Amino acid sequence: MPAMVGEVVRWGGALLGVALVVATAANLVNTLVVPRGRATGLSQRVAVVVAAGLHLLAGRARSYTTKDRLLAQAGPLAVLGVLGAWLTLFALGYTLVLWPLTDVTFGQAFREIGSSLFTLGFASQPTAAATAVDFAAAATGLLAVALQISYLPVLYGAFSRREVLVTMLQSRAGSPAWGPEILARHQLVGIIDNLRAFYGDWEAWAAEVAESHANYPVLLRFRSPHPLRSWVIALLAVLDSAALYHALAGDAAPSETRLCLRQGFTALRDIADVVGVPYDPDPSPDAPLRLSYDEFLVGVARLEAVGFPMERSPEDAWQHFRGWRNNYEGLAYGLAELIAAPPAPWSGARRRLSGVVIAPQRPIDRRPGGDVRTFDLPPMPSD
Repeated sequence: MPAMVGEVVRWGGALLGVALVVATAANLVNTLVVPRGRATGLSQRVAVVVAAGLHLLAGRARSYTTKDRLLAQAGPLAVLGVLGAWLTLFALGYTLVLWPLTDVTFGQAFREIGSSLFTLGFASQPTAAATAVDFAAAATGLLAVALQISYLPVLYGAFSRREVLVTMLQSRAGSPAWGPEILARHQLVGIIDNLRAFYGDWEAWAAEVAESHANYPVLLRFRSPHPLRSWVIALLAVLDSAALYHALAGDAAPSETRLCLRQGFTALRDIADVVGVPYDPDPSPDAPLRLSYDEFLVGVARLEAVGFPMERSPEDAWQHFRGWRNNYEGLAYGLAELIAAPPAPWSGARRRLSGVVIAPQRPIDRRPGGDVRTFDLPPMPSD
């Protein structure tokens, strides 16, 4: 009777092993080969665990730069972590399959599968069934590693394309980016006419980021090389500048601002759907914002300081601005909190950053004859 029970356990484990191998293979293929705009459970869990561990370490750091340096490891470690998880699950699954086909212990079966999975070849059984399992494990290990290697150029290509416009935005919006600063700098140097092309470029950028980050959600964890730059803060600043332009200038704002706004919050929704950030799919334009009216007036003051043309008063503009921002504020704040983005003005509070707000860093505006113009950002109220 004990022998029979042992056989039942072994063959039951074999069925579980087959299911485990099939489920892991499906997860690998869905993640690397046929991504369809959803985060597979395993890869998402690995990314969350990795990020949580790094946040614990970053919580002990005193400066934001040090925190950013630690959190920058989240993306690469998530990629390595999910590969390790796949290989571990394959090893366990094939071990369960091999176990009833031989007279060895579970530990010996695991050793043999490890030898096959990593193509080391130091352990094997002479039976045909065991050899078939060894061959399958070896092929699976090679395929998993090869697919992950081929996956890296796709990730880093998308990351590089994302960062081009984010880097270019520093000269137009400061670092970290802030919506009013975009309009202010274009007005300051007399290139308001360039904003039409600017918003066209960001509409295309938002569409590409929506496609790449929804299909490969681990890209969200890859931080910009500069600690005060972030893709989500950059997009939020661009959307805020477009909304401000419409709110303050009315019909004078180019049509590209509307297209950019629409594509921008659509991109944020696509990404939020994948990573589980909640949002209202049909927000009311009259709903209250988390951004306060006092914060809004700080941005308007920046534009008034450089003579930006305005057709509406701040009071009237606030109603229009609120209607636009309700489409993307919650989305941007949720994603910024998820990845602990730099705490720029108008980007919401960061639970892990104790209410810190970093004003945009900007070069001093020096003029011939020694004239120097500066704009000091007033203290930003906490969200």
